[in-house]
Amino acid sequence: MSAISIPKISGAGRSGGGRGFAGNMNAVAGLALLVFFVFVALAADWLAPGDPLDMVGPALLWPGQDAAFPLGTDSMGRDILAGLVHGARASLAVGVASTAIVLLIGLLVGAVGGYFGGYIDDVLSRLTVIFQTMPTMLLVIVIVAIAGSSIGVIALAIGLGSWPTIARLVRAQFRSLRESDLVMAARSLGYSDTRIIFREILPNAMAPVVVTASVMVATAILIESGLSFLGMGDPNIVSWGMMIADGREMLRTEWFLTALPGAAVSLAVLSLNLLGDGLNDALNPRQST
Repeated sequence: MSAISIPKISGAGRSGGGRGFAGNMNAVAGLALLVFFVFVALAADWLAPGDPLDMVGPALLWPGQDAAFPLGTDSMGRDILAGLVHGARASLAVGVASTAIVLLIGLLVGAVGGYFGGYIDDVLSRLTVIFQTMPTMLLVIVIVAIAGSSIGVIALAIGLGSWPTIARLVRAQFRSLRESDLVMAARSLGYSDTRIIFREILPNAMAPVVVTASVMVATAILIESGLSFLGMGDPNIVSWGMMIADGREMLRTEWFLTALPGAAVSLAVLSLNLLGDGLNDALNPRQST
């Protein structure tokens, strides 16, 4: 019985996965780009000190027109570079926080339903279906309209609207693993259901969850940008979506006001999708062959 060891199984998977990831140039490029955005977000106060909402110069300076404002200024004289730097912090914070909420709810619902089955699974499955039938963007808009448009409420709303994807994925993994030899051995040793769920099954079900979570961060960034574009973002925090919304009325004449934050959103989402593809190839080698 003692020959069955999860650390041995998962350790081998990590070794092979690491080699597969390092050999995927798209994934490495996505990771490097994501690291750059994380660095910019963490160092925002050093790279662009001061309040990015302050009017610091003449309005509508084009990129390169004034050395003090390398990327120009918007219609209110705010520094675009400062907005992009601090916007990275806001967008990534929403993406990570909302994904953490998604994982917390989705892992719990999927694991409990998939492991116990029966009536518990039926109830949780119906709850998941109810949330999944609601368009995520519409549900987020309703929650934000009711609770307010602070950055915390936006992250919570996105998390509440997105967890069914993880829940269904985890449930399927648990249903396929709960009758495995590994779990049978754990039960014969007298392990509690809690230990079996969180220490025996969950580590072996995390590979597709990690891949999906990376993509959900990108989705959350897009949703937050969409909310800000609709005027429902946090007015006290600069975000890429807010910058796009502010510049849309001058798209024909000062196109850079929307193009620069739009490019930042596109690159951030691209980096996360490339990272997700690389993780999928590394953690699920059979799918990539």
